[in-house]
Amino acid sequence: MKVPLLNLQGQYASLRDEMRESIERVFASQHFVLGAQGRALESAVAEYSQTKFAVGCASGSDALLLALMALDIERDDPLTLFATGAAIARLGAKPVFVDIDPQTYNIDPAQIASAITSRTKAILPVHLYGQCADMDQLLEISSQNKIPIVEDAAQAIGAEDKGRRAGSLGLMGTFSFYPTKNLGGAGDGGMLATNDEEYAARLRRLRAHGGATEYEHSEVGVNSRLDELQAAVLLVKFPHLDRWSNLRAQKAAMYTRLLKEADLGIDVTPPRVPETGRHIFHQYVIRVPEYRDRLADHLKARGVGNKVYYPIPLHQQECFSYLGYGEGSFPETERAARETLALPLYPELTDDQQNYVVESIRSFAS
Repeated sequence: MKVPLLNLQGQYASLRDEMRESIERVFASQHFVLGAQGRALESAVAEYSQTKFAVGCASGSDALLLALMALDIERDDPLTLFATGAAIARLGAKPVFVDIDPQTYNIDPAQIASAITSRTKAILPVHLYGQCADMDQLLEISSQNKIPIVEDAAQAIGAEDKGRRAGSLGLMGTFSFYPTKNLGGAGDGGMLATNDEEYAARLRRLRAHGGATEYEHSEVGVNSRLDELQAAVLLVKFPHLDRWSNLRAQKAAMYTRLLKEADLGIDVTPPRVPETGRHIFHQYVIRVPEYRDRLADHLKARGVGNKVYYPIPLHQQECFSYLGYGEGSFPETERAARETLALPLYPELTDDQQNYVVESIRSFAS
């Protein structure tokens, strides 16, 4: 049996006719940038994410960049975060990394206080794999230190922390519509969400060269607009998002049950599901302390897709070597890089495929 890590063809097949009609309407209009499709998607995402405003842009990476530009992040400003380092570095600011919670793989709030200085400008938690970071603690730190939070919710649209949607808890939240995301387009696309009207207005200027109008520029921005074709594709998919995310959660629960029933004989730890939140399972990531790489090869040989997210931590990337972090700087992050493995998970995954994946793990263990 073949079980790909991701199967986008199955999703497209069910929406083919509606998607082609939507795209054709855009071509008929010949309006490709900052039009009705983009505005409709912004309204839908704002309401879905429990925020007043949403601003489309060209990618999730640009969403982070625009958020930091709106905060007036400048050269050498330090920011505390686990990921999103590239957006910070592009502005000449200094990323300050902290370690992760070993159960959720999200930023560990207990590590933040010692990393904050009088010059820290923002806290950037990443809601990894579809699960919110511990926002209560992060919001308390933010309030105590008067440091804004920008949520990287690229993998977590629709995820919840105590009923609060990802992207709505900080000053700004950022989303990605890369094709592999739970809500994915036909190319790059991104969005920012906020409850602050002034920041929303500034983000709209910054994404269009910093201009309030085509020829009036109050500041230097970038060219980062969500095009109408991507918005049209995403609007077709949007009504299905909750159903898809619920199916992902159901299939994640089935994996966890099957793994527990398999009596593997090796240490395989399923992902932790929060009791007071909603995990949308962008990825189903297991932890295999001793045999991760050998298991990955075994699954591949049996036709089971799998992937390591992420094999080299940010603080060990060559581009961040100037920060001076060495091996052992963030032990939980490094351990996760050695031990985690993503299994196939998508709404169209069948029971037979899931049973085959777990049987393949059991055959390796035996």
